[in-house]
Amino acid sequence: MSIKNTTSNLNKISPFLCFDRDQWSELRKSVPLKLTEQDLKPLLSFNEELSLDEVSTIYLPLARLLNYYIDENLRRQTVLHRFLGVQKPKVPYIISIAGSVAVGKSTSARILQSLLAQWPHTRKVDLITTDGFLYPLATLKERNILHKKGFPISYDTPQLIQFMADLKSGKPQLQVPIYSHLTYDILPNQFNIIDQPDIFILEGLNVLQTGNNHPNQIFVSDFVDFSIYVDAEEPLLKEWYIRRFLKFRKGAFTDPNSYFKHYAELSEQEAIETASHIWDSINGLNLHENILPTRERANLILTKGKDHSVEQVKLRK
Repeated sequence: MSIKNTTSNLNKISPFLCFDRDQWSELRKSVPLKLTEQDLKPLLSFNEELSLDEVSTIYLPLARLLNYYIDENLRRQTVLHRFLGVQKPKVPYIISIAGSVAVGKSTSARILQSLLAQWPHTRKVDLITTDGFLYPLATLKERNILHKKGFPISYDTPQLIQFMADLKSGKPQLQVPIYSHLTYDILPNQFNIIDQPDIFILEGLNVLQTGNNHPNQIFVSDFVDFSIYVDAEEPLLKEWYIRRFLKFRKGAFTDPNSYFKHYAELSEQEAIETASHIWDSINGLNLHENILPTRERANLILTKGKDHSVEQVKLRK
């Protein structure tokens, strides 16, 4: 059997359609790129340098696909409300973005937010991360799970699920706690307000997660219309994490209000060793135990290469 036939058979068995960069880029069709270099810069995370070519090649085809899904979702809602004989509430289309620490979820989320807000017409697109639903630092310390921050146990999951249920019900003026990466804690009595967006993007480590505690348990993913997993090989993830840590050591860690200000005094070699240990004992462990096992549940998987560019796209059939 030829290699071509073998690959074809594997794609038939897989629940995903697989595309390389060129194949995926062709699906952009004639969608125009409205972003400029100046627009792109504030969308990038601290440790990423993505080009407009990456936006055109990867994110414009994705925005085109999502617009088809959103239109279809609106048609289904209209049919349901006509059947029920009720007035149509404003219910957002919910997109989730999952993946490891340092993989670039935030950049992907912000780029998608910008593209979907402008095309095909102006829409309200809100974005939050699940960081706001972490337990406060005092609670993590009291429960002796500070070393598990980012693991499922460190989130107020019932609060997050209640927020998602309210959002999906079309409720206005929803409050989301604000998390500070500087103080490493929830800011007391400060909130983002989510008020009936057209599209809502939820970005976080464990948004695809399920559990088996109860047969009727509800998960965050139950409220999501389209899920994305941003993927990369672990050696790359660890390298990107260490590189980011070194940049923070010269930047944010030098702020006297930073929770991690003690790291600013480390030598470069000490910083590399510290970051490597944090990855192996916390982030890498969380990746293997809780994040990576959810990858195949996504509707779309973006697999990155060494330079942070997406090399493969897998779309659920």
